[in-house]
Amino acid sequence: MENMATVIILLAVVTALAEVTDKIRIPYPILLVLAGIGIGLFPDLPHITLHHEVVFLIFLPPILYAAAWTTSWIDFKKAKRPITLLATGCVIFTTCAVAWIAHTFIPDFGWPEAFVLGAIISPPDAIAAAAATKGLAVPKRVTTILEGESLVNDATGLIAYKYAVVAVVSGVFNIWDAGVQFFFVAGIGICLGLALGVVIKWIHKLTPDNPTTDTTLTFLSPYICYLTAESIHVSGVLCVVTCGLYMAYYSSEVFSQQTRIQAYGAWNTIIFILNGVIFILIGLQLPQVLDSIEGHSFSTMLKYAAIISGAVIVGRIIWVYPGAYIPRLSKKIRDAEPEVNLKLVTIVAWSGMRGVVSLAAALALPLAAGEQPFPNRGLIIFLTFSVIFSTLVLQGLTLRPLIKWLGIRQDGHEHAIEQQARLQIASSVIEHIEENYSLALNDDVLNQIKTKYEIRIQRIRKDQTEIQKKIDDQQIIEFHRIQQELLNKERQLVIKLRNEGKIGDEALRKIEYELDLEETRLILEKGI
Repeated sequence: MENMATVIILLAVVTALAEVTDKIRIPYPILLVLAGIGIGLFPDLPHITLHHEVVFLIFLPPILYAAAWTTSWIDFKKAKRPITLLATGCVIFTTCAVAWIAHTFIPDFGWPEAFVLGAIISPPDAIAAAAATKGLAVPKRVTTILEGESLVNDATGLIAYKYAVVAVVSGVFNIWDAGVQFFFVAGIGICLGLALGVVIKWIHKLTPDNPTTDTTLTFLSPYICYLTAESIHVSGVLCVVTCGLYMAYYSSEVFSQQTRIQAYGAWNTIIFILNGVIFILIGLQLPQVLDSIEGHSFSTMLKYAAIISGAVIVGRIIWVYPGAYIPRLSKKIRDAEPEVNLKLVTIVAWSGMRGVVSLAAALALPLAAGEQPFPNRGLIIFLTFSVIFSTLVLQGLTLRPLIKWLGIRQDGHEHAIEQQARLQIASSVIEHIEENYSLALNDDVLNQIKTKYEIRIQRIRKDQTEIQKKIDDQQIIEFHRIQQELLNKERQLVIKLRNEGKIGDEALRKIEYELDLEETRLILEKGI
């Protein structure tokens, strides 16, 4: 009962803080971590322990799957070179750089545990990357690179972490064996994810008209992928991500419209809860992290935290700029990819927020290495927490001002393509109506059917002339205002009929659902 009460309280806090972030316009992971730290520092409060098994099994698979689902495979494929350089090269470079800094500047910090620390804090976080860039005027290619990197780099970091821990425990490390195992674990994980994606797609097609079972299967899919991959000791992260990208690409032909509406709504709610709870739990770990450290003063730990956090941030910057420009010495790459913009490279270099995977990996460290305690385990956990906190707060809070200062604007090319597609679809539908229905319908019905598409075309073409734009805008605004008023009137009437006993609740819900769909269509049309 006490655990249930704690969960409910956390959900209430998460919901309240999410409302606040909408007002003050900062990424909600930052506020949630700060709130967790504040709550955790209150005396006499029960400690809430974040077990690494919970993160890797309960939180990580659905969060990665959802992130993969919202990532365009086409855009991902176009940006595969920079994504690969960041997700593998930058992670390995950061691991080595942090290991060298830790071994050099922290007394009695051996090479094995230094590499463990580097592997833990090297991969940026998928949730933090998406949250930090959400709503910002960042071109689509930048968000694709950042989100694509954060999807794949966890696998690199966790594999490096695994072999670094083995080196600490056994005292033996074979870099050749680790390299071969890396490609084997990653490659089989990707192949398994693709195979499971094909199977899951086939299962979805067996139930095309059952939104409830289809939505449930979408929640089971990431867990099936992760558990299957981990059971044969390959990358569960890459398996989940691959399956998510595959299913997202084929979702339009697999799911019915009702399934898409239901699944998107359910997933948005679940991911909001998971993200919120995990970040506030990160903040709540601070008292236990401090309790786990022995032999260092708090001022000394803060100095070490500043050194390691600086190494993580600067290491990424050192990697990103050469990684963006040196490959372009190849004419093949220059011809295949868009021109590099220094301002956009700066945003990528500064968007290296760490998160829950790093903390879970630190908490998963064994208590002992052979017959001795795991060296510097408490300090590694504290430094991991410090890097998460500093990157989230420092980089997360300064990202928006940096974008504004650099004068970065969203690329209008994608929007223009989208508008052209909308115009082509609407024009083609009007031609189809005239060719197939002009003889079967009278003029009034025909004009009524064509009106929606003609208004859509007017809105897309509203910038033809300034005068015509004002006329079209006014007409469209008036049209949508009246439609909204009529929808509200329909709602009032159906509720009145229910209250008068003329219809039942079942009829009310059915009519309300139809009105909700119509209002959703209206809102989307207004946003064109």
